[in-house]
Amino acid sequence: MFIMIWWPSEIPTLQYGRYTLRPPAEKDVVAIFNACQDPLIPRFTTVPANYTMAHALDFVQRVPASIELKRELPFVIEFGVGDDKEFAGVISFHTISIENHRAEIGYWMHAPMRGKRIGTIATKMITGYGFETMGFKRIEAAVDLDNHASQKLLLSAGYIREGVLRQRVTRANGEQIDMVELAALAGEWKGLD
Repeated sequence: MFIMIWWPSEIPTLQYGRYTLRPPAEKDVVAIFNACQDPLIPRFTTVPANYTMAHALDFVQRVPASIELKRELPFVIEFGVGDDKEFAGVISFHTISIENHRAEIGYWMHAPMRGKRIGTIATKMITGYGFETMGFKRIEAAVDLDNHASQKLLLSAGYIREGVLRQRVTRANGEQIDMVELAALAGEWKGLD
């Protein structure tokens, strides 16, 4: 029996202890802008190096179209409890292939939140949602070969390194870079525990 991907009509809020994944909102624009001034984020992601407030506003405002067109499922990552929640970064499913039950995961972490396992738990949360609720069979990540921290995060979240994709991405300066392919499969997924 062929099972289709279930697609949400809106971005849900996912909660696990002190970790929250929720829809991006206009209240996040300043935090997103400030976090993206960190040179590591554009170095290892598709975030522009000259990130402006307009970029952050566009990211938040395009969410309804991304949901409707089944193009991306973005979340803001928060860490903490009650009114003490702090902005920690963003995470999303993108490059989605519904017919192949596959999505790519992408994320970046606000510098003060790195190294605290927040990104690892957020990755496990969205991956579990992708497998258990949406019905993906494969969730993959392409990580800059030099981004050892991100590779470590994905491995600790249960992803498996599959190999190196040579010259997979062209940077803004025209440089071709190699990417490490990591993936998690629904049938092998261990979940949050």
